Amino acid sequence: MDHVKASIVQSPALGDLLPYYYPATEIAHFTSGCPGSSAPDADLVDPGSIRAVGKCRSGQMEARELKYARTLIFTLDEINKNRELLPNTTLGYKIFNACGSNNLLRAAMEAVVGEKRQLTQEQSCRRVQAIIGHSSSGPSKIINTATNPLQIPQISYLSTCACLSNRLIYPTFFRTVPSDHFQVIALVQLMKHYSWYWVGVAYSYGTYAEEGKDEFTKEARKEGICIEYTVYYIKKHSESKIFETVNTIKTSTSKVVLAFMSSSYLESFLDIMVTNNVTGKQWIGSESWITKASLATLERMKILKGAIGFAIPEAPIPGLSEFLLSLKPSDSPQSPFIRTLWEHVFHCSLSVTNNSDTKQCTGTEDLRTVNNSYTDTAESRTVNNVYKAVYAVAHALHRLLLCDNGINPITKEGCLKSANIEPWQVAKSLRKVNFTTASGHNVYFDENGNSVAQYDLVNWQFNNDGSVKIVNVGCYDASLPFGQKFKMNDNVTIMWGGDHYEVPRSVCTDSCPLGSRKAINKRRPVCCFDCIKCADGEISNETDSLDCMKCPSEYWSSENNDECILKPTEFLSYTENMGSLLVLFSCIGVFLTLLISIIFFIFKETPIVKANNSELSFLLLFSLKLCFLCSLTFIGRPSEWSCMLRHTAFGITFVLCISCVLGKTIVVLMAFRATLPGSNVMKWFGPLQQRLSVFAFTLVQILICVLWLTISPPFPYKNMNHYKDKIILECDGGSGIGFWAVLGYIGLLAVLCFVLAFLARKLPDNFNEAKFITFSMFIFCAVWITFIPAYVSSPGKFTVAVEIFAILASSFGLLLCIFIPKCYIIVLKPELNSKKQLMGKAALNSHQDSQ
Repeated sequence: MDHVKASIVQSPALGDLLPYYYPATEIAHFTSGCPGSSAPDADLVDPGSIRAVGKCRSGQMEARELKYARTLIFTLDEINKNRELLPNTTLGYKIFNACGSNNLLRAAMEAVVGEKRQLTQEQSCRRVQAIIGHSSSGPSKIINTATNPLQIPQISYLSTCACLSNRLIYPTFFRTVPSDHFQVIALVQLMKHYSWYWVGVAYSYGTYAEEGKDEFTKEARKEGICIEYTVYYIKKHSESKIFETVNTIKTSTSKVVLAFMSSSYLESFLDIMVTNNVTGKQWIGSESWITKASLATLERMKILKGAIGFAIPEAPIPGLSEFLLSLKPSDSPQSPFIRTLWEHVFHCSLSVTNNSDTKQCTGTEDLRTVNNSYTDTAESRTVNNVYKAVYAVAHALHRLLLCDNGINPITKEGCLKSANIEPWQVAKSLRKVNFTTASGHNVYFDENGNSVAQYDLVNWQFNNDGSVKIVNVGCYDASLPFGQKFKMNDNVTIMWGGDHYEVPRSVCTDSCPLGSRKAINKRRPVCCFDCIKCADGEISNETDSLDCMKCPSEYWSSENNDECILKPTEFLSYTENMGSLLVLFSCIGVFLTLLISIIFFIFKETPIVKANNSELSFLLLFSLKLCFLCSLTFIGRPSEWSCMLRHTAFGITFVLCISCVLGKTIVVLMAFRATLPGSNVMKWFGPLQQRLSVFAFTLVQILICVLWLTISPPFPYKNMNHYKDKIILECDGGSGIGFWAVLGYIGLLAVLCFVLAFLARKLPDNFNEAKFITFSMFIFCAVWITFIPAYVSSPGKFTVAVEIFAILASSFGLLLCIFIPKCYIIVLKPELNSKKQLMGKAALNSHQDSQ
């Protein structure tokens, strides 16, 4: 049977006289026996073989570190009893105590080559295959740097610094504890999950805390998490420095504090926080202390209540609890460490003494009756990493020692004997191990020597008796696909820090609400920003939007700028007051025109009706009705037909109207010329010529309108340029030439009619119609001259209202000036409605002129 030696170096947890304290450490190494060895060395299987290296107080060892050492012994014993793993091979061990960092290298070298004064010929040929430990990152770096030239693999179960993943510097380093790189990613995901984007960081002296803080700062920046402050703590800080640290945390606006510290530093740090009443914070712990229930004193729970953080998953090891608690001093009487532990735990002495103040230990006391870090067997997180580390080395050796007909079935090379195994071969084999422990945990190492990164998310809660209860509330598994790594257990209630019953908020600036965007302030961290409301026509429908989105052309932002809504449409409607009023005036105009038509029809045989060319008068009244009615086509929602109808109807009816007035003016002039001696002009402008002239003038306008509608007709148009927040529904004129040609032709006839009427205004007649035509055309021209600038400058529906007003005003001007005086004579002064009266005024005027 081959025999392989394992050694562990253990440094004390307390009492180190160096200026700065290094936590306890263990180094385990395995060597094969010398060629020709037929029996194991006695100390290789001695479960109490623990040596001190260098100057240290006798028996100095932390209880927690002793538990790790005893876990190694338990694991080796379990492997040695396993007939399938390393058959015919027995693993042994030797434990060294480095007594602090000053003896660390000495302990490591002695573990590798043996103490010089004790070397025998057989011992001097032993070669180390692997080192288990250290439990702290700083010493692990030193050990690996020292042993790397020998290519001896080192497997740590508690060194978490991400720096140790650098294969260029630490090519032979492995670990069964996850790298802090993964812990930091998990912490960042936790903060993102609860929207904690404004946090503080407290860290302590040492590689673990300092490297962890740097790693967190880098990852947090990537995910948009801002760090309000970082406070650094060492036990020997001055009072002013401690006050500054306390004041920074106490006055900070962030509600979340990440404590990236080793547990030994955290104890004194928490006591300072308790003394200065630093409460109301949500503490997030790193894996080094988040499961250490011994921190939870009654005073500290004012601060730690509701603490949350990631811990190494629990994995109970069958039989380990009984093995640890069954320890007796008699099991290893030569071990000063067990003796010291026993005397300290039970407050007695194992030595024979006459001192009556100290009771005598019987050695049969039961460890189950006390509670300390050694007897806390319920905490199986770290010891499981020790367990996996030893098994990893065993599986690596097993791979190397497999033999089938002289060939290793894995390496396909020749079989090896334990005496021939080189450390570099063990390191190479460790990279390929892949096994599952009894608790169901898969163990393998990636290209950087890291094991599977798995964490439990734990929360500190109160039991009914006031003690702390560490509850699993989630998990993180880096081996799962993206988006599935971080999970919360929704079935478990979480207790929050700072006496909060809801998730605390920790942001520099509250989220920008819907309808606003973030505006970065260059003088402050990126998490501190201003919220600026989106401009009109822009929206943001998410909180904390970086930019506002512009609404589509037919949409506008709501009052709160959180959604795009259809712009309201504006057009002159029948239902609004202005539209109703214009319709009323239009109806009044039609009614008056109809009433005058009836009066003229009833009194068509009277001299005043006959004298004013009744046929043209009735045609003019008809055209005025159309003028009043065509104003109605301008009211209502524009459509393709209404746009074409309103402009053409307006143009044609007004030309018809002006043509009739022009005809009446020409008739007046011709009638005056006809009264001159020898004049026969009326035969050239009789009723037929009057009808033809009206038809001809109107036909020209009809042709203009036909060309306009053929080439580029008016069409409904959504005007979104004049107003930003609403759409004006209007009729686009289509061809500008067509529109102004129609208006220009009306204006030309109106000016011509006005000039002729003005020339005929003083013709002798008792009832000279030319004067009324002059007044009516003056009003007509004045209205349309003022219409043009008003039309151009009026916005939206007011443009249409101005056009309707011009139509109604000019129509009323013609109606009232031309027909109301006649109606006044017909209805109220019938005695003047006679031929004698009409001619009398003309004779009187002739007589006065002759005088």
